[in-house]
Amino acid sequence: MPYTATFVPETFTRADVDATPGPLVLEFGANWCGWCQGAQPRIASAFAQAGSQVPHVKVEDGPGRPLGRSFRVKLWPTLVFLQDGREVARVVRPQAATEVEQALRQIAAG
Repeated sequence: MPYTATFVPETFTRADVDATPGPLVLEFGANWCGWCQGAQPRIASAFAQAGSQVPHVKVEDGPGRPLGRSFRVKLWPTLVFLQDGREVARVVRPQAATEVEQALRQIAAG
């Protein structure tokens, strides 16, 4: 599953995420968020360059959403890079594709 373009309502619980084998990227934000929209070209580029095989799930976040709160997300977009359910990297409001590429390479190498 390569880069995903649209944020969707939560479908995972924290227990689901913690039990997910292999690499996974959770991106927290909202479709209407200007910061999120502005970061998408950099995030898409990073996935094209370094992480096309890493699953990418865009989680629609907001007040009271348990998954985002469990990861202590405060700013959007926040990308959480996981390996076997364990957080290994985090990028908040990426300013360059290289920030995301580096984290993708880290989890893709597993």
